[in-house]
Amino acid sequence: MNRQILSLALPTFGQLIAEPAFILIDTAIVGHIGDAALAGLSIGSTIILTCVGLCVFLAYGTTSQVAHLIGAGRRREGLEAGIDGMWLALLIGAIVSTALFAAAEPLCWIMGARGAVLEHAVAYLHAIVFGLPGMLLVYAANGIFRGLKKVRITLIAAVAGAVTNTVLDLLFVFGFGWGIAGSGAATLIAQWFMGIFLTIPALLWAKADGADWKPRLAGILTTAGDGAPLFLRTLALRASMVATVMLAARMGDQVLAAYQAVNSSWNFVINMLDAIGIAGQALVATELGAGRRDRARAMTQASGRAGLVGGIIIGFALAVVGLVTAPLFSPTLAVQQQITVGLVTLAIFLPLGGWMWALDGILIGAGDYRYLALTCTVTALVYFPCLTAIGVASGSVLTSDTARTIALWSVINVVFIGLRALFNALRVRGDNWMK
Repeated sequence: MNRQILSLALPTFGQLIAEPAFILIDTAIVGHIGDAALAGLSIGSTIILTCVGLCVFLAYGTTSQVAHLIGAGRRREGLEAGIDGMWLALLIGAIVSTALFAAAEPLCWIMGARGAVLEHAVAYLHAIVFGLPGMLLVYAANGIFRGLKKVRITLIAAVAGAVTNTVLDLLFVFGFGWGIAGSGAATLIAQWFMGIFLTIPALLWAKADGADWKPRLAGILTTAGDGAPLFLRTLALRASMVATVMLAARMGDQVLAAYQAVNSSWNFVINMLDAIGIAGQALVATELGAGRRDRARAMTQASGRAGLVGGIIIGFALAVVGLVTAPLFSPTLAVQQQITVGLVTLAIFLPLGGWMWALDGILIGAGDYRYLALTCTVTALVYFPCLTAIGVASGSVLTSDTARTIALWSVINVVFIGLRALFNALRVRGDNWMK
């Protein structure tokens, strides 16, 4: 079982790191433009990652649907469900990117950006936003790849996309002098490159099994309907992250700049751990589709252990990285110090996160969307008052930027991650999640 999980987790990691890797690359390069640019990137990237995150059901929901149908011997129907997801991705991407472009400035202002930070945030968002449909195509296409267990291509696409983004980032930002807008433009090109790179083979493999490429309204509506609880789950989670960024913005430009570097690193390592959960998700969904509940439970236990061990190993590596890599993100000594503090704090809690994400993937694979939507909403309702309390304390008790950074990353892990881990653990102890 561990070998099965690993064989899917490693390539799946390639797809998952695409958007976080783009933002991480942008962060390392934009940080050397200046602190205001890095703070602006924190605002702009949070908005774009929120929109991408809200559409993650295009990957998760489609994966479960395709794997269930293939496990039940309905291969062509499963592949057509994946294609329906791709049509839905294009539609959502076109609508959302147009709306974001029009509302960029007021959204950044609401997030707490002011002055030069606001200018940088809007410039980045305007430059990157129309890459969103390409990124959503990547998410949807992966439902087909995971269902077919052909996931190595996602790793190839992620590496090629990251290289493209890095080269163009350096060229546009420093070579052409486009500043933060150049970073956004480079990411837009990389997003569409990956979208096209993965869409073509997904369609060809589906066609080889007799799947129809034509958009089917009923199938698109089914995909959207199945994804609605996942959307609500992700909405609660992303609202929590947006509120966290807004709090960081009120703590000052240097805390916000450091938060961007730590958060970009976190999003990157999260997807290492999420790859384990998604590997378990595809395997458990296939077992449940075939009616093998005992195998599904055994796979759940193996995934949980893999997530915990992965969190320990990656957490140790992150702590070491945090001690030496801060200068890559900012030339400002004070910001470097907060980056190191944030990364080490995050690393301490990462084993808990690894276990939680593994169980999260299992429950998504089982289609237990309503439970996840409910528990993530409860988590958000508890998390918001905790953020408020830290905001109040930052003006009296938490008088240093170091104390504020530690408090910020501690509450994220103890409350935001910890409550979800508790809810997931309670769920998998019973059988109601198996469908």
